[in-house]
Amino acid sequence: MNKLRKISIYLFLFFSTIYISQAQDIERWDKNAVGKENPNTQWFQDAKFGMFIHWGLYSKLAGVWDNKDYYGSGEWLMHQAKIPAKAYEKVAASFNPQKFNAEAWADLAKDAGIKYMVITAKHHEGFAMYDSKVSDFNIVKASPYGKDPMKALANATRKRGIQFGFYYSQFLDWHEPNGGGNKWDFKEADKDYLKYYKEKSIPQLKELLSNYGNLGIVWFDMPGGLTKVQTQALVDEMHALQPKSLFSSRVGQGLGDYRTFGDSEVPATPIKGAWESIYTHNDSWGYISHDMNFKTPEEITQLLANVASKGGNLMLNIGPDGEGNIPYYSEKYLRETGKWLEKNGESIYGSTYGLVPAQPWGVSTSKPGKLYLHILNPPKNGKIRVPGINATVTNVAMLNSNTRLKYEIKDQILYLNLPTKVEPYHEVITVSFNGQLNDGYLNSVPTVSAAYDNNMLEIIHSKTSAAAKIQTLTYSHYFGDWKHTPCVTGMVKPKDQVTFQFNITEPGDYKVQLEYACPEESAKQEGIMEFDHKTYKFQTLRTSEYSSSKPLLFIKHPVATVTVREPGIYTLNLRPESNTKELFKLKSVIFQPIR
Repeated sequence: MNKLRKISIYLFLFFSTIYISQAQDIERWDKNAVGKENPNTQWFQDAKFGMFIHWGLYSKLAGVWDNKDYYGSGEWLMHQAKIPAKAYEKVAASFNPQKFNAEAWADLAKDAGIKYMVITAKHHEGFAMYDSKVSDFNIVKASPYGKDPMKALANATRKRGIQFGFYYSQFLDWHEPNGGGNKWDFKEADKDYLKYYKEKSIPQLKELLSNYGNLGIVWFDMPGGLTKVQTQALVDEMHALQPKSLFSSRVGQGLGDYRTFGDSEVPATPIKGAWESIYTHNDSWGYISHDMNFKTPEEITQLLANVASKGGNLMLNIGPDGEGNIPYYSEKYLRETGKWLEKNGESIYGSTYGLVPAQPWGVSTSKPGKLYLHILNPPKNGKIRVPGINATVTNVAMLNSNTRLKYEIKDQILYLNLPTKVEPYHEVITVSFNGQLNDGYLNSVPTVSAAYDNNMLEIIHSKTSAAAKIQTLTYSHYFGDWKHTPCVTGMVKPKDQVTFQFNITEPGDYKVQLEYACPEESAKQEGIMEFDHKTYKFQTLRTSEYSSSKPLLFIKHPVATVTVREPGIYTLNLRPESNTKELFKLKSVIFQPIR
């Protein structure tokens, strides 16, 4: 990039009209990528499993300020506690992570089966975790540690064949008077966002893209302060420095190279193209000493299978502490995950979304000539039913041992018996076939079977009419601990209906539960369920109000016992009995066999 080009971009940013986003933080999650797929995404799409690392001054504070414990996102502590920037600066004077070991961190990633790593170079607190010449507020100049951990980590990961990348918060910067987000120290009306981009954000990005070798990913976060034209200029300048690096969609304005969904969000159906879901290992991204809710190896492997079954990557976050230690359970459980991947990684790495949609027993992933069945919920009778097998099956075997399994196919349905479980987390069965297997999502009909305690009919498989609609509701438990739930909303009048069509494979009696959220103002309204030519009435029960900043509580409300006399395709309708307020926010319908 020549000097004239650099000057022109700075002048363009400086003199352009400022675009100030008034959106809430979750609305900054740009989930859209450019329409034309980046030719460098193949390694990313094959990788499937990444490691996210949040590490900064907040790690030293560990979720505590002024003798008060904070919960949720530890890296947002400065914001939660409204810590003055000058007071926060002083934390750096005692930040000395002498136990940081780049080789050990890279070994853990390798042992866990990780294929790419992204670490925070600068989070919203404004502190650079590398040797920045742009701002002295960095780990080399402002802390007694005095070294650049990013250099060592970049080298260590690459030696092990792991792609390395940086997270950078390009707009939010609570340390800077002109940075986004800090309204408790600096008046919003006095801010000059373009000055911040010119003097800190862009120069630091250039440092990262120029001084740390080839970066697989630059993970932008929380866009703001720029128009689409200005964002495009930023992207072009950074891509000129690293043409093969992939930029996350949170660079903003739909200009990322791949899609990143909301924190802790998995799309309900397969998404084509390059994308990822990001999850915390416990409840926080940054280290919190009192956060001990770690996902088990079983939860990690099942989450990984679920994301891969939709065609995406899982980037799982860990939060090292202020001394440079990775939490005990993160080390232990990630290595256990790696052991599972040693035996079953063929079903994850390089796979595409499963051609057989989610079934009561679990999910599937695919490769040419192979279908992988991830048994997340083994049936009581040990019998697996796999619909939509139109190709010629040549072999069915356990992936971890290659033990062949007996099977039969009838009416394009594959039937097989599960062997005794030997995998500690979940089994994977390989179905090898010749020919072209149809995409089961094109004509997906959910299955209800007496072999499972709970048969969940998810909203994504429903059809709505009139004002009823499917809407993903985003809400949080702890601060920043986001949840995303597709629901049917807008059911106010009798014509606002939701309809499920599904296949019941065994006759018998079933208990029907409605899983929903219902605020006080909608409680005690009558609803109608229609099933198998019969009508059932129910009254809604209060759970909680909906607010994106609070937990949304769902109840599993038993409303009827029904008798199914023969297997087949059935339809269930739900609607308000009369014109009223919204009936509820429906999450699912659950059929429980009565044995």
